[in-house]
Amino acid sequence: MLNVYVTGGAVMREQLHDRGQEQDRERGGLLRIGLAEVYNPSMVPTLNPGDRLVVRYGAAVRAGDVVVLRHPFRQDLLIVKRAVERRDGGWWVMGDNPYVENDSREFGVVPDDLVVARARLRLRPRPAAGSGQRSLTGMLSWALSAVRPVRPLRSGRSLPGWRGALSERSASRRLRAR
Repeated sequence: MLNVYVTGGAVMREQLHDRGQEQDRERGGLLRIGLAEVYNPSMVPTLNPGDRLVVRYGAAVRAGDVVVLRHPFRQDLLIVKRAVERRDGGWWVMGDNPYVENDSREFGVVPDDLVVARARLRLRPRPAAGSGQRSLTGMLSWALSAVRPVRPLRSGRSLPGWRGALSERSASRRLRAR
């Protein structure tokens, strides 16, 4: 059974009011696939505000996966982050955007029981009516790129938002500018 669970994105508000009700549905197998909307830029360039995510509740999480989790300090908020690595006590998570630090750098390791779902697909929103993309070519271009898998980053690939990658790019720009 498909249960659409509409939430907000890089910071998401929970729509189910009773957490016990949610846990009962998870145990009963009813809450497997859901839909989330990204509101904040913490996962840019991977996810943009307005993108929607198809998520799988209870799916196994591996390093590099994009996950939906409860904010450790405000468990009524759901957030979207990348699971970077396993540590004692749970997952170290980070956003892909290096300029937004609402992640494990602020709140530490996230316990496993706060990880709600793993993102599977990204759905881009349709272009606005006045955006100039109402032409047939524009709409075809949107349709071909609207649905994309949310791919995990595996070992050997760097996350776009990691500080190391940012400092390397900044240093190389400074060297070229001189």
